Amino acid sequence: QVQLAESGGGLVQAGGSLRLSCAASGRPFSSYAMGWLRQAPGKEREFVAAISRSGGSTYSGDSVKGRFTISRDNAKNSLYLQMNSLKPEDTAVYYCAASIETWWSLTADPNARRNYRYWGQGTQVTVSS
Repeated sequence: QVQLAESGGGLVQAGGSLRLSCAASGRPFSSYAMGWLRQAPGKEREFVAAISRSGGSTYSGDSVKGRFTISRDNAKNSLYLQMNSLKPEDTAVYYCAASIETWWSLTADPNARRNYRYWGQGTQVTVSS
């Protein structure tokens, strides 16, 4: 089992940047592929980005490509999401999640809740116009 705790959310103006972090504890962090997903009020959950166990492969949702970068530091048991050029439509609660699926299975349906075994509590990101 792994426990996940997000941090780094907040209020930022459109065009600004934020860096989210997710600290993991428990089983070896490198055992899991990791993802960031988000959910805005009244909307469906949306996949943001995923990263493989080694960090060598990443996969991003179309709405954030070129603006958001996912990374991880296995030595520090940490996952990150660098968010640049933020837009009001990026406003949501952002969750980090750990997956035991293969990279192929995860990226085939990265928004499926069943692909993630453990979830953090989420951190709010609000982008003002």
